Amino acid sequence: MSVKPIKIVVIGGGAAGFFGAIACAQTHPDSEITILEASHEPLTKVRISGGGRCNVTHACFEPAELVQYYPRGGKALRGAFSRFQPRDMVAWLAAQGVELKTESDGRMFPVTDDSATIANCLLKTAKTLGIELRTKVKVSSVEQTSGELGKFEVGLKGGEVIICDRLLLASGSNPTGYQIAKALGHQIAPPVPSLFTFNIPDRQLTELAGVSVEKVKLRLQIAGKTQFEQPGAILITHWGLSGPAILKLSAWGARILHENHYQATLLINWLPDSNPEFLRKQLLAVRSQLPQRQICTTCPLLLPRRLWEYLIARVDISVEDRWAGLSNKTLNELMLEITQGQYQIRGKGVFKEEFVTCGGVNLKEVNFKTMESKCCPGLYFAGEILDIDGVTGGFNFQSAWTTAWLAGQAMGS
Repeated sequence: MSVKPIKIVVIGGGAAGFFGAIACAQTHPDSEITILEASHEPLTKVRISGGGRCNVTHACFEPAELVQYYPRGGKALRGAFSRFQPRDMVAWLAAQGVELKTESDGRMFPVTDDSATIANCLLKTAKTLGIELRTKVKVSSVEQTSGELGKFEVGLKGGEVIICDRLLLASGSNPTGYQIAKALGHQIAPPVPSLFTFNIPDRQLTELAGVSVEKVKLRLQIAGKTQFEQPGAILITHWGLSGPAILKLSAWGARILHENHYQATLLINWLPDSNPEFLRKQLLAVRSQLPQRQICTTCPLLLPRRLWEYLIARVDISVEDRWAGLSNKTLNELMLEITQGQYQIRGKGVFKEEFVTCGGVNLKEVNFKTMESKCCPGLYFAGEILDIDGVTGGFNFQSAWTTAWLAGQAMGS
């Protein structure tokens, strides 16, 4: 007597949807799997991420350390990463003939530096495994069938209804996915942007667009209270500030910044590796040894020239002022400006390469061994639809690969 194959529908043709379908087909080859993608082209984020190079994952191979890069979801991912982590993703891609390289900051990219390498690998593997891909298909409703527990009726715009035994929601931050999850009994943490740049209305600062500093220390203050701190590189832009440290800080502060309408104070220590006493000695030394030099043209610190000129202007030192005339009071003000200068955040920009939201399906309602819903048998989750988000650097893709792999392993049985 032949056993009917399990029918699985995956809603969402992104990284998590494809990898979940592939993991299921490789583990349960008798399954019938269909991916439904609303747009005309799948894997859009894979194609545009990392400036078109696709930051596949990060070279952090210790789960306990890896979870520290997730402002939300790290605790839930701890066990998940012990089962499938970056090393496993690297190995899986290598088995498909795709080699990755590691950059100095730990980010991992295909050696081709072309995101199409990853997209084509997923497309080709899915096709080889007999996974059906349907694009330009919009889901209008999902209901559990009354007859059998775990079966679903997936209604499409246009009237078609697909019956399936298992359903994987991997729809990213698309509102339709949240609506379906809610209709099937789940709570949704309201999605808000994560990984964004800071708008700072300071014309003198934005005139320095393009200037970068390799290591600063940032503090985010709201109502005078420090909320988060973040070290790292920073980039001055035409609208304010960007760079890895800003993006990471935006991820950790995503919800509180949203609640405060992106109005906050940013404190910057431009030279965090130099203690204040050492900085003071450097400034006093140049005042003593080169008193007739202009302050604006004689910077004793490891700062970009244009940034130095901007910082001294903030404490009302003019281009004509010489070191001999620098009072102790102004020197103290300059010290304060270098080590804890205040900048007013008045809105956010968009980090287009890796647009991420925090929020989504409540993690307490999901079994992280299988990614199956605790509220609705036969329903599985993977990727950004969950209330999980990581900082920039390949961490969001890794949580997608991991949750998709776990769902794929479980949903075909």
